[in-house]
Amino acid sequence: MTHSLGENSATTVTTSPEGFSAAGGGTTPPPARRRRGGRPDWRKTFEITLLSGPAIVVFVAFVILPVVLAAYYGFFKWKGYGPPTEFVGLDNYLTIFRDTAFHEAIMHNGFIVVLSLVLQGPAAVVLALLLNQNIRGRSIIRVLIFVPYVISEVIVGTGWSLMLQTSGAVNDLLEKVGLGFLAVDWLSDPKIAIWSLMIIITWKYIGFAVILFLAGLQSIPEELSEAAAIDGASYWQIQRTITIPLLGPTIRIWAFLSIIGSLQLFDLVYIIWGQYVSATAGTSTMATYMVLNGRLAGNYGYGNAVAVVLFLVSLVIALVYQRYVLRRDTAGALTEGKK
Repeated sequence: MTHSLGENSATTVTTSPEGFSAAGGGTTPPPARRRRGGRPDWRKTFEITLLSGPAIVVFVAFVILPVVLAAYYGFFKWKGYGPPTEFVGLDNYLTIFRDTAFHEAIMHNGFIVVLSLVLQGPAAVVLALLLNQNIRGRSIIRVLIFVPYVISEVIVGTGWSLMLQTSGAVNDLLEKVGLGFLAVDWLSDPKIAIWSLMIIITWKYIGFAVILFLAGLQSIPEELSEAAAIDGASYWQIQRTITIPLLGPTIRIWAFLSIIGSLQLFDLVYIIWGQYVSATAGTSTMATYMVLNGRLAGNYGYGNAVAVVLFLVSLVIALVYQRYVLRRDTAGALTEGKK
């Protein structure tokens, strides 16, 4: 098609069927199109390899290789030095699943996982909603809630173990306020010790959940709450029907981190209850069982076998959780469409 620019103008604009135009008889080359199925972009491949290479090397050296070596040493009765020579096959793994102490450790881990979600989750959501309001001293309260999370586990464990002793500060305070009948053995009584551990875990890690939820609340548009308020919805109705559902991805990510951390719990239990008391107090975990029956018993082969079992348990739970809980969140984050 040819369009005239004016009656006295000799210049015409020619538009091709593809939509390209030329003025004064010249032609404008079409823009280069991206070729499909062509040669690979070696520059892009080199950049990806260069940037991700060091991380891959570190991951293989400090994650994959230790797991492989632990699985190998788990087939031996090994003292921890020199090459392993006493091959025992699957005896270490069979002993693990036959040992009632390991069964109790798994039950304690499961109990900690469930209570961590039940205690920390709702409390952290409520605190995050309250701290998301414009209240006086909000910044100071946020800092105070988050401080326990950044304190070293050694300091936390030592401090709480001193306070919860039979003659510690907690029982002494109960005596002074006239509640001496509530003074108990917080650390050695099997019926109470696990609950003492849960109080300590909740106090230490709830700050992380609150900060994570506060970050998630910042991504929720305020227009939704304002529109609901105009329609007559109360504050808690807005939180229940709008805010909390939109906070769902953040809650699910926190729950995943809490589950994995509870399965691998070691430091607080080991510091507060020591090497041998955790088993009798009912607070042993798979990690403390591994150290007690592996390194402390001088049987590093058995300890490596326990480490492999702990790794597999955590891996299976992580994969199942990602498959059935995080699937819609991760699918929504993909940048490329599915074929």
